[in-house]
Amino acid sequence: MPTNFTVVPVEARADGGQDEAAEGTEAPGPPEGREPDCPSPGDGHPRESSPFINNVEVDRESVFERKNMALFEEEMDSNPMVSSLLNKLANYTNLSQGAVEHEEGEDSRRHEVKGPRMGTFIGVYLPCLQNILGVILFLRLTWIVGVAGVLESFLIVSMCCTCTMLTAISMSAIATNGVVPAGGSYYMISRSLGPEFGGAVGLCFYLGTTFAGAMYILGTIEIFLTYISPSASIIQAEMVDGEAAALLHNMRVYGTCTLVFMAMVVFVGVKYVNKLALVFLACVVLSILAIYAGVIKTAFDPPDIPVCLLGNRTLSRRSFDICAKVSTVNNSTTTTALWGLFCNSSMPSASCDEYFAQNNVTEIQGIPGVASGVLLDNLWSTYADKGAFVEKKGVSSVPVPEESRASGLPYVLTDIMTYFTMLLGIYFPSVTGIMAGSNRSGDLKDAQKSIPTGTIMAIVTTSFIYLSCIVLFGACIEGVILRDKFGEALQGNLVIGMLAWPSPWVIVIGSFFSTCGAGLQSLTGAPRLLQAIARDGIIPFLQVFGHGKANGEPTWALLLTALICETGILIASLDSVAPILSMFFLMCYMFVNLACAVQTLLRTPNWRPRFKYYHWAEKEWGDGIRGLSLNAARYALLHVEQSTPHTKNWRPQVLVMLNLDAEQHVKHPRLLSFTTQLKAGKGLTIVGSVLEGTYLDKRVEAQQAEENIRSLMGAEKTKGFCQLVVSSNLRDGMSHLIQSAGLGGMKHNTVLMAWPASWKQEDNPFSWKNFVDTVRDTTAAHQALLVAKNVDLFPQNQERFSDGNIDVWWIVHDGGLLMLLPFLLRQHKVWRKCRMRIFTVAQVDDNSIQMKKDLQVFLYHLRISAEVEVVEMVENDISAFTYEKTLMMEQRSQMLKQMQLSKTEREREAQLIHDRNTASHSAVASRTRAPSTPDRVQMTWTKEKLIAEKSKNRESGVSGFKDLFTLKPNQGNVRRMHTAVKLNGVLLTKSQDAQLVLLNMPGPPKSRQGDENYMEFLEVLTEGLNRVLLVRGSGREVITIYS
Repeated sequence: MPTNFTVVPVEARADGGQDEAAEGTEAPGPPEGREPDCPSPGDGHPRESSPFINNVEVDRESVFERKNMALFEEEMDSNPMVSSLLNKLANYTNLSQGAVEHEEGEDSRRHEVKGPRMGTFIGVYLPCLQNILGVILFLRLTWIVGVAGVLESFLIVSMCCTCTMLTAISMSAIATNGVVPAGGSYYMISRSLGPEFGGAVGLCFYLGTTFAGAMYILGTIEIFLTYISPSASIIQAEMVDGEAAALLHNMRVYGTCTLVFMAMVVFVGVKYVNKLALVFLACVVLSILAIYAGVIKTAFDPPDIPVCLLGNRTLSRRSFDICAKVSTVNNSTTTTALWGLFCNSSMPSASCDEYFAQNNVTEIQGIPGVASGVLLDNLWSTYADKGAFVEKKGVSSVPVPEESRASGLPYVLTDIMTYFTMLLGIYFPSVTGIMAGSNRSGDLKDAQKSIPTGTIMAIVTTSFIYLSCIVLFGACIEGVILRDKFGEALQGNLVIGMLAWPSPWVIVIGSFFSTCGAGLQSLTGAPRLLQAIARDGIIPFLQVFGHGKANGEPTWALLLTALICETGILIASLDSVAPILSMFFLMCYMFVNLACAVQTLLRTPNWRPRFKYYHWAEKEWGDGIRGLSLNAARYALLHVEQSTPHTKNWRPQVLVMLNLDAEQHVKHPRLLSFTTQLKAGKGLTIVGSVLEGTYLDKRVEAQQAEENIRSLMGAEKTKGFCQLVVSSNLRDGMSHLIQSAGLGGMKHNTVLMAWPASWKQEDNPFSWKNFVDTVRDTTAAHQALLVAKNVDLFPQNQERFSDGNIDVWWIVHDGGLLMLLPFLLRQHKVWRKCRMRIFTVAQVDDNSIQMKKDLQVFLYHLRISAEVEVVEMVENDISAFTYEKTLMMEQRSQMLKQMQLSKTEREREAQLIHDRNTASHSAVASRTRAPSTPDRVQMTWTKEKLIAEKSKNRESGVSGFKDLFTLKPNQGNVRRMHTAVKLNGVLLTKSQDAQLVLLNMPGPPKSRQGDENYMEFLEVLTEGLNRVLLVRGSGREVITIYS
């Protein structure tokens, strides 16, 4: 169950500081005169180690000697400089913790990927083309056109192609949302959806691929037994009515033998299958070209292919040649073989079938040509029941009673009942195969570019081929021939083959080898897919199929695949297997689209696909079933209690720290505006505040404050929860919020607060101490910290920036939060038109050109569009202005520590030191950019006032005061101030006009004695900038290149 622990001080002083004794016993320091062995940032709490510098010894002395980066030396224990990070970006598979989690947690056994080599055309377009164009095109498309008509066939193909196009668009978005791992579609989809949905998709994809193998094998055998060698049938029909059953038995026998042979080929050597892929592709291309060539030829020279009709019924020409009842030979009339089929003898006076006797035998052209106008006759559907006659419309016939129909007559009959959805199910497998390109993701030069382009172009090409073939078939071929599934009226020839040029055998042989090759490829791919699912361990009883031969070949998975494929072959009917295949692929495609929709609707920060041409409508639905919602919330909370989110699922869950005035109103309402712009209603937002006092005394004020906060949240459209704490002092209250806000796994990971602008004002002496301690608390809690400086200048939700830049100054890498925040902000209308610029700092020894190239590659794989600039910080001497600025800071600090003065006396002494330094160094200050001095109090001192005031002090105080003027500044503070001054100068040069500046926030000093100096450093660092967001990461990676 959810648990919360809050750490509270045993005894707190009235001024908000910690008890000295407690402080001394809580965290004992090293022996006097020795430095700690393992320094850590903040107040001694170790932060999560960065994956970028694991097992890398950093020479701290050489790093700290760089005066330009001295302000960030506290960070270098755990976070690398950007320059050292970018040196490791040449191979993007070793980038970040996200990559490490991906490789180790999900597929640690995978070997290093071979160098990419294939482009879009070879690697994606042609494989998709080969897999999409296949058995249905050659064996069933003409029949579908004849039965459904040109218009409904056009609708069937359009629906199927639209389905695959939408799926390809979703798949393109998923494929471009990070580096596509080697492993194909399953890895891509499962890593995007998660293990539960990923396992379901994987199984649907696997079963669909397996039954596709059965369908291709059945297609191969049908071509062989029907069109190549009908005499090869093992099982012969005893009666004419049993021919269909005999064909199914032969399909089972030959199909099983073929499956065994193909499985042995796959088991012995997959490389031979891959080598034959080009041959199979050539067969497909040549067959398509032969069809188009035959259509063109029919325009001026249609082939002579007679079709025999008895009345309006089509006759099978397998057992007769002459389409007539009688023939004249040597001036004598004799009956034909057709007469013998319908009559009990060859004599003219024989008793014949009634329909045969009352109707004439006619002959029409089976392929009249594209200019014949037959298209109009083929526009409409002709659905029929099983065993119905294939009849030609518009031809007169004399009907006879139903009971007089005799069995065994040479009519062309329908073998199955036909209707629209059944034809849709049979046709749909012909548009599958769109994932063939993504299955080769590990071999592509640029998978993010090749997979969308190649897949969509292949779908467009095949859609054009299918749609054009429907129109051309309807315009060239007679309707009764189109509805003749097995070409019985053409003496057992393939209908589409009779249309092709130069020979029907081009289509027959080409379709035979292409379907045979597709079957081999299905038997090659399906076991590997099952092996990948088994190795993921999603379904425990499948884990045995993750094992194989020593070289990794999936032996057990191949055996299971062959058994499942055999069940499809035992069905024996291509028309029955195809709908099964359609269902599996439809479910698979549904999950792909679901993945894209869910990622888009949730606005996951990691969802940054480069492919932008997809859209999912967003709709807010009301919640009318509160009880169900509460149960779902409880279930979800219990399941996220112990789980740490994966890097790709990380999003800022924000705790917003608000300050209240005396009337319990929010001091900085723009902080909530910024929260709304950052969160967009997604994820967790907790708005917290602290009232000083006891709850019994402040209960009414607390209720009023909470109402004010909720009202402001509604006005700013901030979707979240309000949590107000009453505490004896502000410091403890803020610490309690950081520790205990949230419930169970729904806790914040980021703290957002405003910069304490009044930290130098003497009426609020502890504001800076509370701020620095809050920084330390967030560091200890492994939470990110965002500090908005000049927050009252931040835009409201109604404002729109029509132009401008969001500038990111990436000094040290502490998890990638600096990269993620601008992307999230630009999703909101306020910041949408702003451009993102990333600046990083190069030292003297850094190769700035290479740094820029590496950073551009890194951003490309992060799917973040931004301008990149590397700023060179030249090592130079510390200026006199920096030295005196440090001296003034330390003198003021030392004075306030040494002298026990009243409030008035503190103000006077602070102003005295400030005026003295300003007067003695006016020449230096005039040659440099004058810094802002917010610490100046409104009091003017003269020499007379100074002498008079000094005479009032005790002798001891006077001696301590004189020591301040001989104080030499600490060299570490000088170097830090040098960093702040130099970086501030560069910031003003590059980003003074930016709409927002995001900057690494240096960590607080290890020693609490320098906290006030830390505030001065931050003030100097950000001086002169309008809107600044100081960012301090949580110590873990929050952004990844993987999907």
